[in-house]
Amino acid sequence: MREIVLDTETTGLDPKSGHRIVEIGCVELFNHVPTGEVYHQYVNPERDMPAEAERVHGLSETFLKDHPVFAEVSEKFVAFVGDATLVIHNAAFDMGFINAELERVGVEAIPIYRAVDTVSMARKKFPGAQASLDALCRRFGIDLSGRELHGALLDAQLLADVYLELLGGRQHGMDLAADAAGMVPIGDTGASASDNGTAGRRAPRPHTIPADEEARHAAFLEKLKDPIWLRD
Repeated sequence: MREIVLDTETTGLDPKSGHRIVEIGCVELFNHVPTGEVYHQYVNPERDMPAEAERVHGLSETFLKDHPVFAEVSEKFVAFVGDATLVIHNAAFDMGFINAELERVGVEAIPIYRAVDTVSMARKKFPGAQASLDALCRRFGIDLSGRELHGALLDAQLLADVYLELLGGRQHGMDLAADAAGMVPIGDTGASASDNGTAGRRAPRPHTIPADEEARHAAFLEKLKDPIWLRD
């Protein structure tokens, strides 16, 4: 199962009022395990950068003007995402911005049902507790030392770890992922179903008792008085 953990940074809170995406970060999972494949792109928003937004992610208008506009990266982004499920923290927010950008360049919107919202997952698992990404990282002992500012790729990488914990922990699906990726889990002989259980078997161990050990055992038995196995 292929999933994409996705995060965005933006110029503001509402795409309908003209705010735009300035950064996209994606992490690929296969059977809930990161594959190492990522997509990361800074985007020129073609507008000014409000001071309050820059304080959140540190991306200035000067920095972003040297990067491509969304229309120039949309094809590569859509190709990376493909038909995978999207794992997003507060999915409605990021999906709103992604679809606004896609519609602006004439690309079909991604339906919301393709998104898994980790905020909803966290609130269901921990009712009444904080469900921010920072709070969940602290709850699960995930290192936050590199997160001085919000960043789309870093946040997607942190969210991938949080998502795995929300699913049940770091061992969730590991054997399935290894098998699907063609890897052999530790301790596996590499036999497949088509081997009928014969491939990779070790030869039987010898169990013949050495003569000197058998003699010592017999000598020990002679010292026993009235052993129960000799009684009538």
